[in-house]
Amino acid sequence: MTELLREAAIGRPLPRLDGPAKVTGAAPYAYEHPFDHPLYLHPIQATIARGEVLAIDTSPAVAIDGVVAVLTHHNAARLPGRDDAELAILQSAEVAFRGQLIGAVVAETPETAREAAARVRVDYEIKPHDTQLRLDHPDRYAPEHVNPSFPTDTVDGDVEAALAGAAVRVDATYRTPWQNNNPMEPHTVVAQWQHGALVLYDSTQGAHAVRTAVAATFGLHRELVRVISPHVGGGFGSKGNTHAHVILAALAARLVEPRPVKFAVTRQQMFALTGYRTPTVQRIRLGAGDDGHLLALSHEVLEQTSRLKEFAEQTAVCSRTMYAAGARRTAHRLVPVDVPVPSWMRAPGETPGMFALESAMDELAVACGLDPVELRARNDPAVDPESGKPWSNRNLVGCLREGARRFGWERRRNPRERRDGNSWVGLGVAAATYPARINPNSAAVIRYTGDGRYRAEIAAADIGTGTWTTLTQVAADALECPIDAIELAIGDTALPEAVVAGGSMGLGSWGSTVLAAARAFRAQHGEQPSVGATARAETPSDTADPGYALHSFGAHFAGVRVDVDTGEITVPRMLGVFSVGRIVNPVTARSQLIGGMTMGLSMALHEQSVLDPRFGHIVNHDFAEYHIPTNADVLDLEAVWLDEHDPHANPLGTHGIGEIGIVGAAAAIANAVYNATGIRVRELPITPDKLLA
Repeated sequence: MTELLREAAIGRPLPRLDGPAKVTGAAPYAYEHPFDHPLYLHPIQATIARGEVLAIDTSPAVAIDGVVAVLTHHNAARLPGRDDAELAILQSAEVAFRGQLIGAVVAETPETAREAAARVRVDYEIKPHDTQLRLDHPDRYAPEHVNPSFPTDTVDGDVEAALAGAAVRVDATYRTPWQNNNPMEPHTVVAQWQHGALVLYDSTQGAHAVRTAVAATFGLHRELVRVISPHVGGGFGSKGNTHAHVILAALAARLVEPRPVKFAVTRQQMFALTGYRTPTVQRIRLGAGDDGHLLALSHEVLEQTSRLKEFAEQTAVCSRTMYAAGARRTAHRLVPVDVPVPSWMRAPGETPGMFALESAMDELAVACGLDPVELRARNDPAVDPESGKPWSNRNLVGCLREGARRFGWERRRNPRERRDGNSWVGLGVAAATYPARINPNSAAVIRYTGDGRYRAEIAAADIGTGTWTTLTQVAADALECPIDAIELAIGDTALPEAVVAGGSMGLGSWGSTVLAAARAFRAQHGEQPSVGATARAETPSDTADPGYALHSFGAHFAGVRVDVDTGEITVPRMLGVFSVGRIVNPVTARSQLIGGMTMGLSMALHEQSVLDPRFGHIVNHDFAEYHIPTNADVLDLEAVWLDEHDPHANPLGTHGIGEIGIVGAAAAIANAVYNATGIRVRELPITPDKLLA
């Protein structure tokens, strides 16, 4: 490897270092770790929406050859830690939602476990249930805060007076549906107890986060729980929190100690057990002058949570910082219902919130007679409207201008003016934003192993984002050595603690920590260290400059075709232009951005979990009926970024990019559909019936 390449690891379009192992099957995912004589678990789930288990007859299951144990609330170990109601399973006969775990069968084969679980007979006391999000719900309330710790409501100025005095007003309600995470790898776990200690091979976005949650639930010292997760087949937030299936596997493994228990959550079971994006109802009110400058912005949100455990998505938070407005108000309200617990799904909060805000901005542009790009540029704030801090690196207008140039925005016409054959043709735009976060709770170790080679250790996660590759590049540059001189170790609680891969803060947090460890190593051991020399460092507390507002920005452009007769929508082209700081690896960065844009397309046109309120469950709980895009749906998709470096964000100058690609993408498509047809659809997904009606 040349000296030139050694000096420039960061910025190289390096292919994924873990790619060959993955495509050849050599990279072990959680369920695939080999064990001698493992057992297999199949869960027993509640078939009512609310009530109590009166009796559970396990004798038909026990009678099947190969069944080793049947777990219910009668014989499950008592869990000392019950603060997290989602994890405190099998501690009573209560049923809080359909699909809740009420038992499990452990058997010699997965087929035996599944058949035996189907034979368990359960008698219930059925209680009245409520599973519907309604505007007039009597139990709606304001949570203490919204995810993770934002104020629930904010008020700045007299919004009502500003709206009343505005020359142009928009008052519209937007709705987003219940959506379920569907990573390629379902949630899986292998649990094994030995001498009072628990080992978990888990498909997770954060090994140390799982260790903390499981140890607290079982009342164990953290050192008695080890979590191993070197490869993860996607998560999108659903694997960022510990869910009840992990506890179920650990409870079952305790019954059959020391044999390991494998549990692969099926695709259908995931719809009840592993979180989802809450449905939202959002009222946006905008008031502006004739010139389009915003005078008032009000964003009020209603969303659901589970009666079992609260999750309050921060849907309106994006409106606190996105545009300049003289008066501003945001509010969140929750409706508790008898459903599974909602959780994180790629860019929680910003994804549904920016759909509503950017759709409303498009409506305002129409009302003002302004180009939608120009309207957004006119309302670009000089400082963060919420904090008053200067931006570390706000270049939304640059993204809009560059995107318009690349996309051919000048070809856009008035609504319902462009027809090509049997299709209406339209163009749409929407802005994107996402916080540039750093979490300081990580540590890393650099170890010299001899022959010019180093081992970098940090319990980070690679959920398909490219961590194996990008952290290797960071370590190589920090130690000024070739890329192939770095051995990276991640995904194991035996390694130094790392924050969860979520909130687009992984690489910035982990990379800054590895950089600090490398600098400490050189300071302690110089350029010619002894074999076995090590250095450890934690994330510097001053990694992010608190004097600046740290956000990423972007602009989505979408072109659509809408069949005149059927209302079928296709998206021949999408372009995203992003302002996201320094790019460590263009190959993995592009993958993340177009992946987010694809999920935005999916949100706009396909995804919706359909609840049957009579029984409290999702009826389209498989890939046959829960629609996501295929290759035929994703045509010309392009993601580019501005050449930037943000010195205030972290020592690497990077921003997280795992989530900003989805933010605003659905609004760009919805706005393009309006431009094509003249029909404003304010409820996702945009299906043909909403156009033909």
